[in-house]
Amino acid sequence: MTTLITRDELKAAIDDGTATVLDALAGAYWEKQHLPGAIPLHADDAEQVYRDLLPDRDALIVTYCSNAACPNSGQVAAKLERLGYTNVRKYREGIEDWTGAGLPVESGVVGE
Repeated sequence: MTTLITRDELKAAIDDGTATVLDALAGAYWEKQHLPGAIPLHADDAEQVYRDLLPDRDALIVTYCSNAACPNSGQVAAKLERLGYTNVRKYREGIEDWTGAGLPVESGVVGE
């Protein structure tokens, strides 16, 4: 089972640039709003792009989706762990918790 990360821990990791943050909703949800610097990665795409997207298997990687009921972040985390990533954590409460705390989000499409 993937280790959880708290909002405060995640904010600190984003602020100091020590985490790669993956938005497991991806697509239009990611375009509408995502955590600062988050990369869109749906579980269906993880096995096709992980080598290029995440070359360091020991780096801190954090997955999240909308809230604790959303399974996407757990699916992405589990796939990455099966692929040999050693420091994957899940922000279970998701973007709803993040925005509910008044923390900043970004929006836009890839390449903008």
